[in-house]
Amino acid sequence: MKVLFFPLAAAFLVATCGSRNANSAPAAQDGSASAPFVAPVTELAASLDAADPAEEAVAVLTWDKTVHDFGDVSTADGPLSCTFTLTNVGKEPIAIFEVVSSCGCTDVKWTREPVPAGGKATISATYKNEDGPTAFDKTLTVYVSGVKRPVVLRLRGVVHEKKKSLSELYGAQKLGAFGLKTRSYKTGTLKQGLSASETALVANLGKTPLSISFADVSAPLSLSVTPNPIPAGSTATLSYTVTAQKGVYGRNVYTATPVLNGKKADKPLEITAWTQENFAAWSDAERREAALPVFETSTANLGIIEKGSVVEAVFPCANRGGSALQFFKADPESPALTVTALPGVPSGQKESVRFSLDTSLLPKGENVIMVSLTTNSPLRPLVNLFVATELR
Repeated sequence: MKVLFFPLAAAFLVATCGSRNANSAPAAQDGSASAPFVAPVTELAASLDAADPAEEAVAVLTWDKTVHDFGDVSTADGPLSCTFTLTNVGKEPIAIFEVVSSCGCTDVKWTREPVPAGGKATISATYKNEDGPTAFDKTLTVYVSGVKRPVVLRLRGVVHEKKKSLSELYGAQKLGAFGLKTRSYKTGTLKQGLSASETALVANLGKTPLSISFADVSAPLSLSVTPNPIPAGSTATLSYTVTAQKGVYGRNVYTATPVLNGKKADKPLEITAWTQENFAAWSDAERREAALPVFETSTANLGIIEKGSVVEAVFPCANRGGSALQFFKADPESPALTVTALPGVPSGQKESVRFSLDTSLLPKGENVIMVSLTTNSPLRPLVNLFVATELR
């Protein structure tokens, strides 16, 4: 599949530390090149819809990967280097204008000469590995001629003080010989009409090859393992993708149960995705007239109350936008908090979002519970509110 891009019309921007590309291609098991990166069809369609019909595509690019996972390394390994390769599969020459690293801990070099049709360019990055034992996830923001939006590349890994065995690294949540650091994974923010993909390293802790498949897979979820079978005593890349379901918003957990050499595991993997509205195709007029939620307070402080009581938390909200405000979903971080009123708010009007707090489900002492509201406002697609109380 080819990826179409449109002319770049804006000045260069600087990427912030920790930014993530939700539609990244899987990294290979050993950190080498994975399958060529292509944007999901739904994302491509959205970008085409959002573009000026008068513009013609001038750059057609592919990448060997957009994520390089160094996996588990040690401080003694010193600087960690990798290379990303861009291929110009269009008909016109292109050039890499600039590559911006998210921090000074990563050095970068790239092909400075124009890249002819059919030619390749490389971006070489070196993570200095001077921060001691820590997990890292660094970004490179790449600006290419003929590309409307910059491409974000990622370098990530986990640095340990000393080298660890495969069992030490992947034995915490193992399912038989299938070694896992966790059974719970996340994607980046998922937009309606699009897909969000991520990868994680897993391991075969056994002494024979391990074939992996999946059963009871939630409808929006797809998973794969590379290589498969996993050779004995080695790692592999678990790739997972969640595709947004129409009308489904907020935090949702999807599951899949590993099948190991034909035998179904007794526990599933869990993939969490946060789905928001997709505003990419909205016109400037629609954005100007969009809903705008303004809450009187972001924290409802209920004061000191007796444990075991059920109390109400109220958040008055005005809609300062030109169209009706809709709350798609409320996601409390604790089952003690449940939504009792999540009204739509007409333009210029005020309504109250209400929650019921069952304090019998909370420990004594101070408690602060966050609840996330997914909205139809492009300026505030996600609103975080807090309920605070002290139980005695």
